[in-house]
Amino acid sequence: MADSDRKDLAGEVREFLSTRRARITPEQAGLPVYGGQRRVAGLRREEVALLAGMSVDYCVRLERGNLGGASDSVLEGLARALQLDEAERTHLYDLARAATPSDRRPTVAGSRVRPTILRLLDSMTDVPAYVRNARFDIVATNLLGRALYAPVFDSQLFARRGPVNSVRFMFLDPASRNFWTDWEKGADDAVAFLRTETGRAPHDKALTDLIGELTTRSVDFARRWARHDVKFHRSGVKHLHHPLVGDLALPYEAMDLPSDPGLRLNFYTPEPDSREREALGLLAGWANTGTAVPSGSDRPGND
Repeated sequence: MADSDRKDLAGEVREFLSTRRARITPEQAGLPVYGGQRRVAGLRREEVALLAGMSVDYCVRLERGNLGGASDSVLEGLARALQLDEAERTHLYDLARAATPSDRRPTVAGSRVRPTILRLLDSMTDVPAYVRNARFDIVATNLLGRALYAPVFDSQLFARRGPVNSVRFMFLDPASRNFWTDWEKGADDAVAFLRTETGRAPHDKALTDLIGELTTRSVDFARRWARHDVKFHRSGVKHLHHPLVGDLALPYEAMDLPSDPGLRLNFYTPEPDSREREALGLLAGWANTGTAVPSGSDRPGND
């Protein structure tokens, strides 16, 4: 590992552990609180050491970014003391793995989609579906997925450069605030997903370049990035506003493709007989005509 990479990783570990420590009060940790004003937000390092069952010196060493060689029992003790959830615990282990010398070649997010996956997408005719990599590049989509995400695909951000990237659209195109009706939550989640990926693939240059670009160009992204929040992207409900069919609340599933490391299949499954199902039927009919999805100002019924 180059010295610059080692320094960056140490900084990542330091900020992650210190922000997790700062959010937990002694009361939440079950520790007694005595009189006097505390000088730090959340737990002190010695309190974390006590809860984790390690020496204060070792706890300080870990928080300074030196996770290399830390045993599973040490990491579990630290995760328990900091009350880490599943995504945060996994991120901690990813950071420790990245800090430990290894001959294993790092896996970075891919972009090539195998023909079998493309055929699977094409067979999913009644649900929007697409494949993205860990950098949020949309690398393949079915017809309905392309129609649903028309505001993203049609963004001028991607007129001269590709690939279409939903997180770049979210933070660099003002139209994203109309497309995602719950933009604040979507932005929080997207940044947390990217932060999770930096622990898994710290040597992905395209990923670090994307983060550098967004941090520089978007105050909203930079503010969220500084929180060091992490999260898994598995399932939930997306709230979208489509220029043709209006507001949609679409349950989604996100599934890793085991044979294609770094790629993930995302699809939306509205309830039968719901307004969303009817709206997607309308959108599918529109997409099958081969006519471009109208912008908000061109939407049928608008003057």
